[in-house]
Amino acid sequence: MARFNIHPLQAYRQVRRTGQLQASPPAVLAGSFLVLILIGTALLSLPIAQRHPFGVFEALFTATSAVTVTGLMLIDPAHDLSFFGQAVLLALVQVGGIGFVTFAIIATLTLGKRVSLKYQALALEAFNQTSVTRIRQTALTVLKFSLAIEGAAILILTLWWWRHDSLGHAFLLAGFHAVSAFNNAGLSLFAGSMVKFTEDPVTTFVITGCVILGGLGFSVLADIQQKRSWATLAYYTRLMLIGTLVLNLAGFALFWLIEARNPHTLGALPAAGQGLAAWTQVVAARTAGFASVDVDQLYDSSRFLLTGLMFIGGGSLSTASGIKLATFIVLLAVVRAYILQRREVVLMHRTIAPETIHKALALMMVSGLLVCLGIFLVSLFENLPFIAVVMEVMSAFSTTGISPDLTGTLSLPSQIVLMLLMFVGRLGPLTLVYSLGTQRRSRVRYPETMLQIG
Repeated sequence: MARFNIHPLQAYRQVRRTGQLQASPPAVLAGSFLVLILIGTALLSLPIAQRHPFGVFEALFTATSAVTVTGLMLIDPAHDLSFFGQAVLLALVQVGGIGFVTFAIIATLTLGKRVSLKYQALALEAFNQTSVTRIRQTALTVLKFSLAIEGAAILILTLWWWRHDSLGHAFLLAGFHAVSAFNNAGLSLFAGSMVKFTEDPVTTFVITGCVILGGLGFSVLADIQQKRSWATLAYYTRLMLIGTLVLNLAGFALFWLIEARNPHTLGALPAAGQGLAAWTQVVAARTAGFASVDVDQLYDSSRFLLTGLMFIGGGSLSTASGIKLATFIVLLAVVRAYILQRREVVLMHRTIAPETIHKALALMMVSGLLVCLGIFLVSLFENLPFIAVVMEVMSAFSTTGISPDLTGTLSLPSQIVLMLLMFVGRLGPLTLVYSLGTQRRSRVRYPETMLQIG
């Protein structure tokens, strides 16, 4: 892949000379998201968007949270935003979730224009693809699956909620929550998020189904649609399906076991309600952000469990964030290979390439350091329980949005830290993978040495 990195001084001179700026694909992506955030901030700052007035910073925080599909809020979207404001919020979630580049590529292809090499590199980076010929197919697949899944969810929820509401209002609520769920944003117009639906199996499984499908990744969905047979599915697809199932079921069982004795959460519900609430909360922790119980009342062990699920996140080329499930599985395979003293890292009868292992380790390390830095800064600015700070910071970095009711009570510096973490958490790992994938190989070889580790 071509490199487009450029020194700031060179960039300034280039703009002065040609009026154009050639930047790296991650820089273009970051700039696109930043522009989208600023546009969202301007729209949300308009009086027509506000039912109850709020400031520009609140609008900026809201726009950042929506574009990065996080869900952390300083305002109440149901009460503080007008219908226009809620529509803007939903549009930011949709574009931020599916991806600004997706819409740009589709628009270019629709107009019959040839995608330039620069934007091919940008699309390859955004879609996590290695073949230029698959850009068109991938872009159209993203849009097709998004509209199909969201449309089906809207239809089911509208008909289900219509029993207790008007058709028009049920449709609007269904549209908002279907888009929010599929894009893993976790934004809700209901008081207490999904708490009122803890004993509603239809709503529970539609919402969590959207979250899971959005978090699997579009390449996985496309592979399933095309092959429809386990034996012929791609290796990555099978890995994601097994990993998602195991992680969700294990988290579900642990969360239910821990919180079943908590009278402030699952303990106050019947057995069926406990199961539905536990399932929703665990699935939502995979970067969706919905809450089926009062997060502030959870045991510390449950918060730690949810924090770990947030950090892992979903799949590549999905609406989810985190370090990604495949990264976590590769790291587990590396540990297993070391314990068993095997020279090669083998996963499901396949040897993992050293480049993949290096990327996984680097991504894990950089993500961990960013989270630790965020925890340190927020702990420096606030006097709060440590586990609450950890959960809030992880929620921002993993773009999850599950919060123990801290976001609105934090000081301005802490809220700025959360905004930066949301932005970096959405784009940072992407930039890291790009830099690792385009680094130049050195022809200089140095003698090997052994270090004492552990």
